[in-house]
Amino acid sequence: MDDESSGVRAVVAAGLAATVVLAAAAGFLLYAGATGTGPGTADVPVLTEFLEVRSVDATTLAVTVTTIGSTAAMAVLSVLVGGWLWVRGRRLDAVFLVVAMAGASVVFRLLKLAFDRPRPPAVDRLVNETNESLPSGHATMSIVVIGALVALAWGRRRIATRVGLLVAATLWVGTVGATRLYLGVHWFSDVLAGWLVGAAWLAVCVTVWAWWRRRPAAARSATPRATNGTFGQQV
Repeated sequence: MDDESSGVRAVVAAGLAATVVLAAAAGFLLYAGATGTGPGTADVPVLTEFLEVRSVDATTLAVTVTTIGSTAAMAVLSVLVGGWLWVRGRRLDAVFLVVAMAGASVVFRLLKLAFDRPRPPAVDRLVNETNESLPSGHATMSIVVIGALVALAWGRRRIATRVGLLVAATLWVGTVGATRLYLGVHWFSDVLAGWLVGAAWLAVCVTVWAWWRRRPAAARSATPRATNGTFGQQV
């Protein structure tokens, strides 16, 4: 019991530390984007660079990726996978995934309203967007949903598989963010802030999820079909 309790405390401590660091970084980037300082000074130069490399084929690819990685698509993915997990009896994992997604949507929407930052000039945009710019919802939702799926698939995987998951997730999240810059609908600091806001929220969700799963045996036994965090496997 003491070993279990120590393990739970260690998980919570690590999660809280990660959350504080990521939240502080997110706050800095939100401030930078809102004031045009720090990383925000790169907003115009980065947009200019993307404008100069546009082509028909690249635009088609960017629109496809940004659509697949949209906030709506990430929400649908979360609900579908969450429903599948629920049917399989993995209710904790299902709740974790859907709450992470829904919470991220609320967080980035509230931040957009709070900062009310205009998007890049309409003449530079290749797709239509009407809401506020800071932070990027695509960046926030992609890192939360894809990160949550990686967390669910993490347990009992070989090192090579875990590395593959991290590389694939990083490439996808990075590519989605890059399309927002290429399409001219976000500033550089919007995307950076979105990634950090999403990472901070994901850290909160993963910490709570991991804490719930690692509770002492007596408490855990009261929760039906607690999972070990891997697709298709249960404790």
